[in-house]
Amino acid sequence: MDISSFDDLLVAARQQPQPQRLLFAFAHAELPPDATPAQQAAFEAGQGGALVPAVCVDKTLDELTSFAAFVEESHQFSLDWVIVFAASLSGRNGQPPSAAEAEAPLQRMVESIKAGDIGAFIPFNRQGEPVRLG
Repeated sequence: MDISSFDDLLVAARQQPQPQRLLFAFAHAELPPDATPAQQAAFEAGQGGALVPAVCVDKTLDELTSFAAFVEESHQFSLDWVIVFAASLSGRNGQPPSAAEAEAPLQRMVESIKAGDIGAFIPFNRQGEPVRLG
């Protein structure tokens, strides 16, 4: 299935043979302290900078109804995110992974994002649209 929106991700996850737990890492943009004046101007215009994971969370599909509801909930823990990275963790024997089972994959996800290794994740902007980075 082609994922052209966050809600497509929810549909695709619900179609999997085993229940899924979705993993999310919210990232905000930062400008490095040694940025040039041109980089600073671009950053102030909404371009450039580095994506830094700020908050991560895992959700079962029962906890996710739509992107709009997800964004509303995100205000509780990270108001300034610009990209949310998404991944899926598959369950076993008809049961979704527990929150405890999601902890280590979430931490690996955050570390991968910090290292710039984002190919295994789908990045979404604040409008719920997948974006290409790089």
